[in-house]
Amino acid sequence: MIDRLRPLAARWTTVVPVLAAVLLVLTWGRDLPGPVVAVVTLVLAGAVLAAVHHAEVVAHRVGEPFGSLVLAVAVTIIEVALIVTLMLDGGDKSATLARDTVFAAVMITCNGIVGLCLLVASLRHRTAVFNPEGTGAALATVATLATLSLVLPTFTTSKPGAEFSTVQLSFAAVSSLILYGLFVTTQTVRHRDYFLPVSRKGEVITSDAHADAPSKRAALTSLGLLGLALVGVVGLAKGVSPTIESGVQAAGLHHAVVGVIIALLVLLPETIAALRAARRDRVQTSLNLALGSAMASIGLTIPAVALASLWLSGPLVLGLGPTHMVLLALTVVVSSLTVVPGRATPLQGGVHLVLFAAYLELAINP
Repeated sequence: MIDRLRPLAARWTTVVPVLAAVLLVLTWGRDLPGPVVAVVTLVLAGAVLAAVHHAEVVAHRVGEPFGSLVLAVAVTIIEVALIVTLMLDGGDKSATLARDTVFAAVMITCNGIVGLCLLVASLRHRTAVFNPEGTGAALATVATLATLSLVLPTFTTSKPGAEFSTVQLSFAAVSSLILYGLFVTTQTVRHRDYFLPVSRKGEVITSDAHADAPSKRAALTSLGLLGLALVGVVGLAKGVSPTIESGVQAAGLHHAVVGVIIALLVLLPETIAALRAARRDRVQTSLNLALGSAMASIGLTIPAVALASLWLSGPLVLGLGPTHMVLLALTVVVSSLTVVPGRATPLQGGVHLVLFAAYLELAINP
């Protein structure tokens, strides 16, 4: 019996995404009892680890920065689909769902993931080294997208409240797509070397020589299993969200905590992949994942919700409140100071983590 199980254990990265997809079909739209929630959570964790494995296989095949782009875009597309689905379900809380989810993604990626990766890399290698040209371009794009989509709606006067008018929302959606498209072109075509890892001497590392690249067939298989695993992660996260929501309400916490928990689950594959890259002294890869995810979250979510708003009867609130605008402004300023030197110490990582902790604290106690 044990001998029969060994091949299955060796192929867990193939089995778990399929199991997650099957479990998602069986549990979708149903109220889950406690034991089933426990099983779903275990499979969800396995799907996260499988997604990271397959993302690394694809990244090794196509090289950087394409590998980081694959994982960031894959996670974000599925996340956007989840947001739009929840918004179309209606309800009073759907008005701020897109705003809360996008802002949570920005804070998690720009402070949580960046802070952890800088701290891990600098503690392990004394300083974290990266390319300020590529990272600065990514940060500028994230800051512009966040300001256009999440800050300006608070100050516009065409509609009451923190909402865009139809023309303004269309402009924000088109601008987001254009900026994201320009960035991807810059990252992968015109200035690809700006987004490659750099050595301690500042030399660009074009490839890793520690292992042979996987075959085309293996890479395509991993790409398919990556998509399947990510669908399982997001779908199962949605399935356990009612249990999380009831637990949050029972604890007397603010409802925004639910969005933070779900965002953390969805972004877990990117977090693990970024930390692994930081441990290998590939901090630029970590920053590509973090800032690329923040950018894709805004650049794809805003156009999607703008299109979905054609069928939505309720308001679409995108503007942040004063507290969150202060956190966003402080994040942009601190990130700029972190990026400029092209290297970071544990201090910079700690500063970003404190900002992330402040965001979590204000989500719990607004």
